[in-house]
Amino acid sequence: MASSKEYLDFVLEQLSDPDGITYRAMMGEYVLYYRGKVFGGIYDDRFLVKPVKAAVAMMPDAQRELPYEGAKEMLLVDDIDDRAFLRDLLNAMYDELPEPKKKK
Repeated sequence: MASSKEYLDFVLEQLSDPDGITYRAMMGEYVLYYRGKVFGGIYDDRFLVKPVKAAVAMMPDAQRELPYEGAKEMLLVDDIDDRAFLRDLLNAMYDELPEPKKKK
């Protein structure tokens, strides 16, 4: 099942606090970037983030879910209405996120 553009727009609105949020559509889903680094995505209308140490520390009880078959587990963000929490989450995660791969 592909994610809806409406859910993407809702998540982007909730993430509107930090500057530098972008996305890219991929096979009916959306990969989310913060200042050029992949931090998560929208998969089957679920907001998932990478399970870096900071994210696990801030959401210790978060469910781990697969974004798609064959992928690594990610953390489900269910406190999506708290914009301050989302801003703090992204800022805490940023330094632990891998640098973008160089294009050949």
